[in-house]
Amino acid sequence: MNILIFILVAYGMTGILVYGKIFEGFREKCIVLKCAQCTGFWVGVLLWLLNIGTELFTFDYSLVTGFMLGCLASGTSYILNMLVSDDGLRARWKLQNKV
Repeated sequence: MNILIFILVAYGMTGILVYGKIFEGFREKCIVLKCAQCTGFWVGVLLWLLNIGTELFTFDYSLVTGFMLGCLASGTSYILNMLVSDDGLRARWKLQNKV
């Protein structure tokens, strides 16, 4: 359950940073905030550092764990951003005729 909550929090925070109107001016100056995958990594590392202050999820404080959680947040934020938009699910399935 820790991982699922972590993924959802990372996805939400990444979405706010990359697409939220509140950060429009800041995004112009910071190239990292234009990419959900890049931002997701740093959000994951930030959440790992902040996990001492919450009971939603708890992880140990080894650097390997921090790196792996950054990678997890990056990958899942990217995948979820590719699957979901403001209009709902993005379904672009191509049916190919195989001969």
